[in-house]
Amino acid sequence: MDKKKEEGVASASPVVLCGASAYEQKYYLNEAFQNLPEQIREELQIMCVLFTEDIGGVFLLEFDGSGTLQFYTEAQENDFSYDEIGCALKIKELRRTKADLLRSLELYYKILTGKMKTEDIPEDW
Repeated sequence: MDKKKEEGVASASPVVLCGASAYEQKYYLNEAFQNLPEQIREELQIMCVLFTEDIGGVFLLEFDGSGTLQFYTEAQENDFSYDEIGCALKIKELRRTKADLLRSLELYYKILTGKMKTEDIPEDW
């Protein structure tokens, strides 16, 4: 599979939050995040599944080494239905429309992993 990363430098140990596959028509949520509120889990599932329905391929949300959420897409080599141009536009749209959710998830992950302490949460949060 041809793996494309939306931005940044690959981390030595990314942690998958969730993902979906148009090929297997499946959604995956990392068991480590089962304690997220149901509404957030549902929103993540809808976001991932709709992405793969619109664009095709495989879509993943991963936390990099610094706790920043990265968007990844993969497509099989001969998948001519995969929309590479639409992929970039869709990721840009998700970053804009889901900014609060993504920021909250990054904060949650940083606190969960000890990369940030609760007393270090910005006051404007």
